[in-house]
Amino acid sequence: MTRPVLELRALGRTYGTGPTRVESLVGVDLSVGAGELLAVMGPSGSGKSTLLMLAGGLDSPTTGAVLVEGEEISGMSRRKQAALRRRSIGYVFQDLNLIPALTAAENVALPLELDGTPARKARTAADAALAEVGIPELAERFPDDMSGGQQQRVAIARALVGERRLVLADEPTGALDSATGEAVLRVLRARCDAGAAAVLVTHEARHAAWADRIVFLRDGRLVDDTGRTDTADSLLSRDCAP
Repeated sequence: MTRPVLELRALGRTYGTGPTRVESLVGVDLSVGAGELLAVMGPSGSGKSTLLMLAGGLDSPTTGAVLVEGEEISGMSRRKQAALRRRSIGYVFQDLNLIPALTAAENVALPLELDGTPARKARTAADAALAEVGIPELAERFPDDMSGGQQQRVAIARALVGERRLVLADEPTGALDSATGEAVLRVLRARCDAGAAAVLVTHEARHAAWADRIVFLRDGRLVDDTGRTDTADSLLSRDCAP
């Protein structure tokens, strides 16, 4: 069998102690293979964003392990973790995290330049990524001069730039209209079809329908793992019910 791009083993994350202790994730086992788009669904507070933070090495698990292409992230030095994120992991944050002083192209090119890619080559890749998400004309514009939806697409381009083996997207279509959101999901689907692995956090069944597989979280626990995307509506109606 081909080794998974992402593997979560008995993953747990607890915040606080005593009466303020919160178990954000509890014993999650999950793997995502090359070419696979996985959708993660669940109510607010179910642990979806925590799962992505741990998968991307942006937080450390309390228990269990995260492996990217067979290597355990928590066993790496901070320097090696940072290099892995720059080279192999693209992340779309809910709050975008664009740098206001950089243009769209500079924001997108930054991970490549930090990893030592020559500026001209990084810029070429950034322009290609911006074109891929449909906003090549915004290359020289600063984030404060863009709409929320335009900023979102710049953040998605940054996550896709270069040869990303793993793309983690936290509600990537939240600020986009329906047509633009579908176009972005089409780009993400194409990346997976070309061999990348992706994890998409979404609360919308129509977006989850782009995935090969859906997992459902409730109270930090994995309660459903299905290969049938046409069950998204039934999962939502059953597991999000009051």
